[in-house]
Amino acid sequence: MKQGERGLISQHDFKKGSVKFGYTLMVLLIVAIAVTTIYPFLNTFFGSLKTREEFFTFPPTFFPKHWIWKNYDDAFNSFDLPLLTFLKNTIFIYMGNVVCSLLFIGLAAYALSHLKVPFKRWVTLFFFSTLLIPPATYIVPNFLNLKSLGMINTYWAFWLPAAANAYFMLLLKNFFDGIHKEVLEAARIDGASEFKSFIRIAIPLSMPIIGTLLMLSFSTTWNDFYWPSIVMTDKSMYPLATGIYRYVVYSNSVIPWSVRFAVLTMAMLPPVLFFLIFQKFMIRGLSVSSVKG
Repeated sequence: MKQGERGLISQHDFKKGSVKFGYTLMVLLIVAIAVTTIYPFLNTFFGSLKTREEFFTFPPTFFPKHWIWKNYDDAFNSFDLPLLTFLKNTIFIYMGNVVCSLLFIGLAAYALSHLKVPFKRWVTLFFFSTLLIPPATYIVPNFLNLKSLGMINTYWAFWLPAAANAYFMLLLKNFFDGIHKEVLEAARIDGASEFKSFIRIAIPLSMPIIGTLLMLSFSTTWNDFYWPSIVMTDKSMYPLATGIYRYVVYSNSVIPWSVRFAVLTMAMLPPVLFFLIFQKFMIRGLSVSSVKG
């Protein structure tokens, strides 16, 4: 610590027994949370490197005796698992979700923040009140609506609901509220349309929250398996999480459990790495969007 700086707890505070006890307890709790969080990841990874016999030995071992990297090769080549097809579908769904979210939700949030919308306050309250509705209650209505529109077993079954995400609208509107209206007024005086102001002013100034939405959308798309299992009936259209759920986790096939764990390890690495790399960007976007003034 640099000279002149002082943390929440100083060296003088550590002379008190109660402060030492509280600090020690806090550190132990953090360590316990870290261990319980990391353990499932490590257990899955080490399980993917075991032989079939070692996987079922009792008492179970945490570390493999021999690291069998061939399990990862078998996951792609030996059991007819179309992992690359599932991955392609996931990427297509994610890209469509991003475009629909930024275009439709972004324009709606911009309008509610900077345009004269009739009954703006009530419209905003209506959108945000949907956050109080449990998602399980509108699964069936959403399915029936998409079925009547002929969008079952198409990517539009994901893209259309993504364009009505009230939580994303809340984050974007809070961020847009912090953009000074004088900047937009100057653009209007120079002859810029509202859409041009949105594209050239609001979007560039909102990159922190947009980056946050990109990461939240990636996490949601990557981990979602329940909704795709409802609206997708063709195996070739499954995203990664649904394909793994149907053909790896709850499959009665002859795939060894070590190979299944190899598939699970490969599936959980991208979102973890994605978050570790961009966590500062994400925290900044959420904190800035939640504080105005």
